Amino acid sequence: MRSYHEIDVQRASIKDFVLILFILVSLCGSNNAFAVVQQQGGPALKSVQKILSGTVYNEKHEPLPGATVIVKGTSNSTTTDFDGKFSIKVNTTDAVLVVSYVGYANKEVSAVDNNLEIQLAPETTTLTDVVVIGYGKAKARDLTGSVSSIDVAKTKNQPVANIGEAMQGRAAGVQVISSGEPGSNVTFRVRGTGTIANNNPLIVVDGMPLNGGLNQVNMNDVESISVLKDASSTAIYGSRGANGVVIVTTKRGGTKEGSTLTFDTFTGVQNASNVVKMLNASQYASLNNDMLTNGGLAPNPLWTNPASLGTGTDWVGTLFNPEMMSSYTLSYGNKTKKSNIYVSANYFNQKGIVLNTDYERFIVQFNSDTKVTSKVKFGNSVKIAHDIKESGAYDIRSTLLANPTQPIYDENGNFTGPTGNPLYYGDITNPIGKATTVERSTKGYNLQGNLFAEINLLKNLVFKSLGGVEANIWFDRTWSPKYSWGSNVQTNSYLYEGTNKSITVLWDNTLTYDAHFGAHNLNAVVGSSSQSNKYDFLNGSIQKFASDETQQIDNGTLQPTVGGNASEWAIMSYLARVNYDYDGKYYITGTIRRDGSSRFGEGNKWGWFPSGALSWRISSEKFMEKVTAINDLKLRVGYGITGNQDIGNYAFSSSYNTVMYNFNNNYVSAVVPTVLPNTNVKWEGQEQFNVGLDASFFDSRINLTFDAYVKNTNDMLVPMSVPVTSGYSDIYVPSINAGKIQNKGIELSLSTKNLVHEFKWSSDVVFSYNKNKVDSINGDTPIITGSTGLNSTISLIQAGYPVNVFYGYVTDGIFQTQTDVNNHAVQMLGSNSATSTAPGDVRFKDLNNDGIINDKDRTFLGNPNPKFTYSLNNTFSYKNFDLTVYLQGVYGNDIYNANRMYTESMSVANNQTTATLGRWTGVGSSNSMPRAVYGDPNSNARVSDRFVEDGSYLRLKNVSLSYNFPDSVFNNVFSSIRLYFSAQNVLTFTNYKGFDPEVSANGIDNSVYPVTTNYSIGLNLGF
Repeated sequence: MRSYHEIDVQRASIKDFVLILFILVSLCGSNNAFAVVQQQGGPALKSVQKILSGTVYNEKHEPLPGATVIVKGTSNSTTTDFDGKFSIKVNTTDAVLVVSYVGYANKEVSAVDNNLEIQLAPETTTLTDVVVIGYGKAKARDLTGSVSSIDVAKTKNQPVANIGEAMQGRAAGVQVISSGEPGSNVTFRVRGTGTIANNNPLIVVDGMPLNGGLNQVNMNDVESISVLKDASSTAIYGSRGANGVVIVTTKRGGTKEGSTLTFDTFTGVQNASNVVKMLNASQYASLNNDMLTNGGLAPNPLWTNPASLGTGTDWVGTLFNPEMMSSYTLSYGNKTKKSNIYVSANYFNQKGIVLNTDYERFIVQFNSDTKVTSKVKFGNSVKIAHDIKESGAYDIRSTLLANPTQPIYDENGNFTGPTGNPLYYGDITNPIGKATTVERSTKGYNLQGNLFAEINLLKNLVFKSLGGVEANIWFDRTWSPKYSWGSNVQTNSYLYEGTNKSITVLWDNTLTYDAHFGAHNLNAVVGSSSQSNKYDFLNGSIQKFASDETQQIDNGTLQPTVGGNASEWAIMSYLARVNYDYDGKYYITGTIRRDGSSRFGEGNKWGWFPSGALSWRISSEKFMEKVTAINDLKLRVGYGITGNQDIGNYAFSSSYNTVMYNFNNNYVSAVVPTVLPNTNVKWEGQEQFNVGLDASFFDSRINLTFDAYVKNTNDMLVPMSVPVTSGYSDIYVPSINAGKIQNKGIELSLSTKNLVHEFKWSSDVVFSYNKNKVDSINGDTPIITGSTGLNSTISLIQAGYPVNVFYGYVTDGIFQTQTDVNNHAVQMLGSNSATSTAPGDVRFKDLNNDGIINDKDRTFLGNPNPKFTYSLNNTFSYKNFDLTVYLQGVYGNDIYNANRMYTESMSVANNQTTATLGRWTGVGSSNSMPRAVYGDPNSNARVSDRFVEDGSYLRLKNVSLSYNFPDSVFNNVFSSIRLYFSAQNVLTFTNYKGFDPEVSANGIDNSVYPVTTNYSIGLNLGF
């Protein structure tokens, strides 16, 4: 039970805040009106006055609402209405109109004729694409911060479960770690690991922060993806922007006036890319004989001729199987002069390559925009998703270790279990039986929706109010029937059921002022944001059922349990941002946000998060006029402070547990404090300095973006040292602001158009380098972040080293003779080879030279953080054919292969990898793989560099070939039809010995679900 204090902020309501803004705006409007009255009452103008009207179109002759029309050299401007029409007063006969629109090149028109028809052409370089940023949009050429925009069109042939996987390698400074497990979400690291708390970036979908994962978003619905990386761009999200911001925008309607109907589908087969090879039955029996003999025990008398056992059972091959994945999306878009509508429905089904792991998902998306009047617009974005995740009870490690001499089924078709002496046959419960009979499922029901209104209050001033809700409800269920498989017996069936509910409410209000005054351009945003969340759960379990057909909690009779709890948080924010540029050459951005969070105690609830950035378009200077090879060259510099409030609820308060104790032979309940309160806990602050360069060369054939940054996390929350004498737990401890982490690195994005004629070839290169270091934690005691579960530390956080470095012993080959053992530091004292160090054992280095190998000889062994990540995408086009070859890689990271501690220990009756065939069997036989000996008296399998491997890899991530059918083929039945073949994760070049080098962010491979190879065929139809 936890105490809870409501957010203690001055609750000047958002309504009052907006009212004040309206009053200020009204005053400004009154002043403008007064100025107009004065002007009308003054002397007559000497120049000729006339009113010009016209319409602004795009390249498809569709009207462009909101385009800016300005009289060149003056502050006189207007914007086009919903139909692209405008009218403007000019004072001279030779005036020139400058027309601009986001994503289109500016156009100058002589103000001579009336009823002008002005057509704008799209910008042709990636540096001028439209980028979605926090609470607005901007041209990439006008950005002052570091923002990566992912070209969604280049991912259309990637058949993936969610958009996070499609983002892998696409954005500089963004590491994406995926998993092959159906229904899983990717892990993001934006510019390295910045905290020991939650490192996931803020994900914003259609203006609303997303609590659930990206697997709730249909890839076909996505219009654009932007990643905000530096403090200049993320500070608008204040306390939530420290780990970066991923902004996803979904489609809003048709691309042209009228209706469109599209159908997209793909079907593919998945397989494990690299299955670890295990010993067969005869090889296992031979190793088991060696192990027992070297351990001073009698080997199995039935295995005197191991070769007679043959290959035996392939447990791994039975657990991993090729399976299908498919997706179907039907979408409808409609665009009129007054409204946009987009509706889609998606069904996705993925059968996991691991037995009984499945994922099924249904998504319905509905977006609309309606222009009620020329000044009022309403819209919505609604997404409803339902998913079912089946995970069974698979255990990859147990499957690797299962005895190959044991069949899966007995002669009656029942699952077998280990029988006989466990020294020979082990005690692993039949992993195929568990994966087949145990049912684990999660059923989720998710809603994310918002409604918004935009009102043009005055010229160039827009008020927007957005209200949203995200509801996530999911039900967990585990059913484990009773079984008797050899020596493994579960006497009672078991049922667990849990209900979880998370409701998040959001209300954003912003005022946006966008104006042009001659060569001066100003865009300003002020607003407020309020968000709150409540989460609660209720669960129960019971055992022993009269019949396994009656799987309801009411039908159980033994050991019932019940549990439940609730928590809530709230955050209130005020924000402001100003973007100013002069003549498209000199840019200034200033941002500030003030956040108040319920997660902090008195005096620390509020935090300020400012940022500022400058940029200079060098290419627009006069001294660059003769440098024709450079089309665009811009220098950017930014600095800012963001925060992290994602530390869990009630970190400032004490935690209490309800316990029962015996008082006078009666059980009495009591509430006992367990976690010491820390009322001084506050935001983790992160300051970041960024310098960047954007360039375009040779008629935009080469486009380059370069960034260098230093990111310092200050006041990082780390565990407090609590003495047990305090009466509080020294295990469950509060967090204090006493840590610092630094990340610094460089990023490069390069796009080239190598061939531009009938045969086209373009390339995209992404490179990211990051160096991570912990500057300080709470004292000299390291923080343990990884363990084998056997009281063996794998990784630590220690000042002076990168986050999560591996920690253990250093190996120095294999003892070949007893003399080698005698002349080395003592590892396991004794003279009996069955119970002490002997020839064939691993020799560990005596790092402190005290003659004894113990904990003092442990050191730092490897770094799980990559030195750099990279990717190369080549696109080839010829007539109606398109070919894409996409390479993605990681370099310089280490992986701790914890599986090998078990599968190469050779110390108990478990199966081992085929690498143990090269084990030490006598002098000179091996200097890397130790002997097989029961009990492992020398602790050869202790945490050491023996299991640290190079995690670098280069992956042929995707190869796709598509063909766009000409319209004449189907007699105009379809507006478009595209057929494609795609291969995902085709080849992986790596030295890693596990299933796949793409493991968790901490670099520890603890039987992770491997990434799969996928071959798919897809079809896109337009009607």
